[in-house]
Amino acid sequence: MPRVFITGLGFITSIGNDSATVETSLREMRHGMVVYPPFQADNIPIKVAAPVKQFQTEAEDPEDWVIPAPYSVKREQLRSLSPNALYATCAFQQAIADAKLTPADVSNDDTGLYAASAGSPRILAAHINRIRDVGVAKCPPLSIVASIAGTVQFNLVAHFKIKGASTGFSSACASSTHALGFAFDELALGRQKRMFVVGAEDGNTETILPFASMRALSPNPDPETASRPFDTGRDGFVGTGGATVIVLETEDEVLRRGVTPYAEVLGWGQASDGHNVAISHPDGLGLANAMRRALAAAKVTPAEIDYINAHATSTPIGDASECKALRTVFGEQAARVAVSSTKALTGHGLSLAGAMETGFCALALRGGFMPGSAHIKQLDPVCAGLNILRATENTAPRIVLNNSSGFGGANVCVVLKAVT
Repeated sequence: MPRVFITGLGFITSIGNDSATVETSLREMRHGMVVYPPFQADNIPIKVAAPVKQFQTEAEDPEDWVIPAPYSVKREQLRSLSPNALYATCAFQQAIADAKLTPADVSNDDTGLYAASAGSPRILAAHINRIRDVGVAKCPPLSIVASIAGTVQFNLVAHFKIKGASTGFSSACASSTHALGFAFDELALGRQKRMFVVGAEDGNTETILPFASMRALSPNPDPETASRPFDTGRDGFVGTGGATVIVLETEDEVLRRGVTPYAEVLGWGQASDGHNVAISHPDGLGLANAMRRALAAAKVTPAEIDYINAHATSTPIGDASECKALRTVFGEQAARVAVSSTKALTGHGLSLAGAMETGFCALALRGGFMPGSAHIKQLDPVCAGLNILRATENTAPRIVLNNSSGFGGANVCVVLKAVT
């Protein structure tokens, strides 16, 4: 089976809008949380979010959005974009340049795109309300493709002339890791030579605030401590948005183009909890099975894993479940392998999270470091026996594991290896 490599990355995130800035934030543990102005009304119990910086997408008309340099989007393209599709478009431009792809490399029968996003609740709600208020005839004709869950792949496939396989994935916070896994399969099975993997979310009031009614968001008003995975005081996640684009290519394409990859994707695995529509299995059953399957697919043992980017979102139940799963799978190796949750820095990107954090792992493998898990004042006893990094270590990992979990108990894990 063909080997698969990560050859390009693009980031629009709360901790940076390019790879260099993101890597610096990870190394120095700089977070992207702020007191979020739209949440400051007295009837909103949540005060902190981790928004994308420099972009302004609050205006109803996309032509009034502020898009920072060096990005440019044609006026006719803006009409079908949601904020998350805009972020994805800019991250896509980054990834193309980073991977040194030509227009012919991007648009051909052997290059595809798999994407994940929840759509744009704000634009969908505005569209439906306008239908009710003024009638269908006075609605923008592209509102539907700018709002429903497929908006990211609709726009990217059309605007970048993608001719290979394309589809979207919807498994909540596991979505973009599912996209990555199935994109890997397309390449490993010889169906495609190159795949773009995209995760994107609006990260605004309409995307984040509905989680407040689930008691899933942190009510902590302090940006310095609101997102604190593995801490005894954690009380929910901080929402974020943005986009990450990953370029996957076969070994033949890497050699043909003469590029140096970030990392090799060794394999992936998935499993379901079969437990609850919204809450992780208390013992991490599905996540443990997904990790085992990923390790088996990658043909590596727990003893060979150096670093784990945990899904840990800073919720009391979810973090505890993952800690139990890690001890179950890694056994005596659990005290050695380094573990951190970069959501302490970025917040939780929902369907974006898996692609974003896989991108972080690729940066860590290339850069020779392991990012720390920020904001821990008192480690939860449920983490006993695990090597939770409290600070970034300038130690080069060789093989890393990235975990993602979503509603319905969907668990997906990916194994990456350094290129030497």
